Amino acid sequence: MLVQKLSPSLRKAAGNATWLLVDRLLRLFLSLLVGAWVARYLAPSQYGLYNYGFAFVSLFQTFTGLGLQQILVRDLVNNSEEKDAILGTAFWLRIIAGMVTVPLIVGLNILLRPDDAMAHWIVGAISLSLIFQPFDVIEFWFVSQVQSKQTVIAKSAAFFIINACKVILIVLSAPVLAFAIAVSAEVALNAVGLVIAYRAQSNFMKMWFFSCRWAKKLLKDSWTLILCAMVISIYMRTDQLMLAQMSGDEVVGLYSAAAKVSEMWFFIPAALVQSATPSIIEARQFNMRLYYKRIEKLLKVIVFLSYCIAIIVTLGSSYVIILLFGEDFSDSASILSIHIWTGVFVSMGLVAGVWTTTEGLMIFSFVATASGAVLNICLNLLLIPIYGGIGAAIATVIAQVMASFAAFLVFPQARCFFFCQLRALCPNPFVLLNR
Repeated sequence: MLVQKLSPSLRKAAGNATWLLVDRLLRLFLSLLVGAWVARYLAPSQYGLYNYGFAFVSLFQTFTGLGLQQILVRDLVNNSEEKDAILGTAFWLRIIAGMVTVPLIVGLNILLRPDDAMAHWIVGAISLSLIFQPFDVIEFWFVSQVQSKQTVIAKSAAFFIINACKVILIVLSAPVLAFAIAVSAEVALNAVGLVIAYRAQSNFMKMWFFSCRWAKKLLKDSWTLILCAMVISIYMRTDQLMLAQMSGDEVVGLYSAAAKVSEMWFFIPAALVQSATPSIIEARQFNMRLYYKRIEKLLKVIVFLSYCIAIIVTLGSSYVIILLFGEDFSDSASILSIHIWTGVFVSMGLVAGVWTTTEGLMIFSFVATASGAVLNICLNLLLIPIYGGIGAAIATVIAQVMASFAAFLVFPQARCFFFCQLRALCPNPFVLLNR
């Protein structure tokens, strides 16, 4: 009955979100199972080295993405007749960015850890994933069409294949480098699956072409988002990199185990926001009241969900860590009980990204995120020497509060969105029922 009352666009968005959530739930179960098995097999020290490599590459990965995801979805919704020019231009821009970034990643890691050959190999293996990342523009087209079923099938197939390979690697007692290679292999399989899914919809990559006009437009709109994504990456990954330099790989392993559990559920708000984005953009064109109503409704849903998960995990952090990772990771429990609260503000930040992009306030998004990154680095320098992984978790939570919430109060143009966030933070489940 409720579904029948929804508008066609909302019914389509709901169906799209269902596909994304089912996919992510399957991924959640398998990632917990296989990821915990990998962590147990590698032990804190080797697991820390593996996560150091992943964090180091992720720090630069956002540059190769060029901050185009939300902009591409917006432009594909508003200019569907020019999809070949938009997709082709974005694809080649990201190819160029990858060609610049991969050598930079490898060289910089050698400078930072000149005597650690294994770290060089791991970072090099994981950085190869950036070569295949440009094919993600196909996924953005499916998002703009609210047709995530095809990408779910394509990417899930790659995910299941690689996780089966990880199990085989454990059975064969493979070295940590093999698991780093698996990261790039999954991205490569994702690319193949996306191309097949795109072709199955009677679309052809050979129709794509590079447009100077669209290149200028995309880069003009995205340069602040590139910087924003880079500073997001800094305060999402700098904790692990600073822990590695200041406390060693074993502490990184303990922290990474907690962060893996804490971040595991982020796919849920990401899927909800991704599915709701086209309808929010559409409402902005015709009805401002409906536009803000949809934004606030989305905020309230994902914040309420965040509270529920954070409370449950905080109360059961010790049980969760020992069950998944074993006694060797028991010190991760206290880190998890703090780090899990970043989810509340990460979720709001996802919606904030949609709002700032739709409103053309990408420069504000950069300023807010940069303030969080700077705060995170300063707090890490202060807290890691004293509290280790716990200090890094505290720094991450405070930085997220600044970047995703508090900064919106400072700028007059953003206060309307700040008050939407403030109402969403009210822990009253009945508000959701009365809207």
